[in-house]
Amino acid sequence: MSASIIKNRSQLSATRSRSAALDIIETGIRSALPENAIETSVSYDSSSQTISIKESRFGLSGRRIFVIGGGKASSRMSQSLERIIGPQRITAGIVTTKYGDPDPATEKIEVVGAGHPVPDRNGSAAVRRMLNLKPAYSIGQDDIVMCLLSGGGSALLPCPVDEISLDEKQLVTEILLSSGADISEVNCIRKHLSKTKGGRLGSFFAPATVVSLILSDVIGNDLSVIASAPTYPDASTFADAIRVLEKYDIQASVPARVRSYLEQGQLGKVPETAKSLVNCWNFVIGDLSLALSAMKRKALELGLSPVVVTNRQTGETGKAVRSMAKKILSGKYSGSNALLVGGETTPVVPADHGKGGRNQHYAAVSLVEMKDYRWPWTMASIGTDGSDFLPDVAGAIVDESTLPRLAAKGANPQEYIQRYDSYGLLVQTGDCLVQTGNTGTNVGDVTVYILSATSP
Repeated sequence: MSASIIKNRSQLSATRSRSAALDIIETGIRSALPENAIETSVSYDSSSQTISIKESRFGLSGRRIFVIGGGKASSRMSQSLERIIGPQRITAGIVTTKYGDPDPATEKIEVVGAGHPVPDRNGSAAVRRMLNLKPAYSIGQDDIVMCLLSGGGSALLPCPVDEISLDEKQLVTEILLSSGADISEVNCIRKHLSKTKGGRLGSFFAPATVVSLILSDVIGNDLSVIASAPTYPDASTFADAIRVLEKYDIQASVPARVRSYLEQGQLGKVPETAKSLVNCWNFVIGDLSLALSAMKRKALELGLSPVVVTNRQTGETGKAVRSMAKKILSGKYSGSNALLVGGETTPVVPADHGKGGRNQHYAAVSLVEMKDYRWPWTMASIGTDGSDFLPDVAGAIVDESTLPRLAAKGANPQEYIQRYDSYGLLVQTGDCLVQTGNTGTNVGDVTVYILSATSP
């Protein structure tokens, strides 16, 4: 039997409902592990020297294969790809992943640790080495460049334009992540400050065929958003990037050279992102729907009556929690006792904030919003990558007993919620914070409600 993904489950699973919620969460994460996703979608026929990806086939006879890419899952994606096609078929490769990944068991593909969510010099240097593969090996029309992309790829594939520095791009990323901008808005600006995002990586390797294998952490699998679309055409413009700055009133906060570059782009004085890429093929091989389907099967196996509420939960975290709680309390899901939710909410964090991440905040707000539910309940919200902003916390699990136990300790949840100090609140219980370590995948956040009754 495979080792548990949730490392501290013995501390967390004091009740059957908690144990069921953790089983369901773990099944969802396991379904989206790169090795499972790639081996389901990709195959190689050595006799015909053909690689099949879903319904598409690419002949490899007489062609060299190069591997590039980045994301939280790129290390394990690299291992799986080498296992399927054989390291001898790969001429060279380099991908980036988040610091802390164990040393990969790859022979030809070099895996480099880099900064996330704020890009760093290791990531930038690795991307420049990827680009250098083209002149170093004279990559041309008869070659295939396989690009492995997953959540986190935007930060892990940094290559700022010459007009701005990496430090300036780091500062812009930090400002955007604290502004309340959603991922598509953040990536719009990232694309227009990058040599590789917004289709520019795919364009750079033309006329070689570029084949991207993608684990999506983006709602709706919008290819223009995932990893800031390095191999997919970009419809956004410099004018859109300027509008993001204006929307969140951060024009004065970003470095002057960044504003100037975006303004020059708006005036047509610097090239736009790639608007057409005839040499690029993009395949989503794993996503939130895959995880939620596996979670539903597990819930049925456990004798529950599950329903997938949505795989597109977005918006401000507290608002999303209140909406779910209101529907539960109204009896909307009568007949179902396991509610499955996927997505990625966006907390708007005050300047003077505590510790935690959106999943921990989701759990903390749930304590308050679910207090009037008259039957036992359990709720777990987890980042499938194993890091809920804090690297050693994946998310949290709470139930109807959590609020009274915190009250007995003199803790006022509302005060912690207002300070966005969900970690400071939940750590006091000893049985709420979920630890997985780096899971090696990332398809977004998953949430499970286990309800002992379905209408008040």
